[in-house]
Amino acid sequence: MIITLDAKRRLTLPASLLPAQAGDHFRAEFDPEEDAVVFRRIAKNADWLSVLKACPVKMDDLPPRRSEFPKRLKL
Repeated sequence: MIITLDAKRRLTLPASLLPAQAGDHFRAEFDPEEDAVVFRRIAKNADWLSVLKACPVKMDDLPPRRSEFPKRLKL
């Protein structure tokens, strides 16, 4: 099946090719070796714990929170 990019840089996939609904999220990756764009569906109800584990910054490396309230600026 051939899909053509329109003038606004959009791709339209036929419903028979992919069972998707409006509002579904996909991650697009370009593979330069294959010269191909790969779309991967992102789960709607993602597990927040798995997202937190995939975070590249450890929670211990984050700066500590301030204990004082922000100062009010006089306008």
